[in-house]
Amino acid sequence: MSEFFSMGGYAAYVWGSYGLALIVLVGILVASVRYLRSTETMLKALEQARPQRRRARGAGALPLTAGEAAGEGGAA
Repeated sequence: MSEFFSMGGYAAYVWGSYGLALIVLVGILVASVRYLRSTETMLKALEQARPQRRRARGAGALPLTAGEAAGEGGAA
């Protein structure tokens, strides 16, 4: 068993590489979780700041034309 852990004399390089890779991966995980939480917080703040709009049109309706958006109607 000790022969396995000594890695034929290269244990310092092998285990050091494993340790460094683990540190990098944990750092990426921590940074990703922090970024996710900050963007979720920002999204909630933006959603609360934006006034709620009522849907005047159905979910399957086509988007408004430029004239309809300007309030000109657009009777067909």
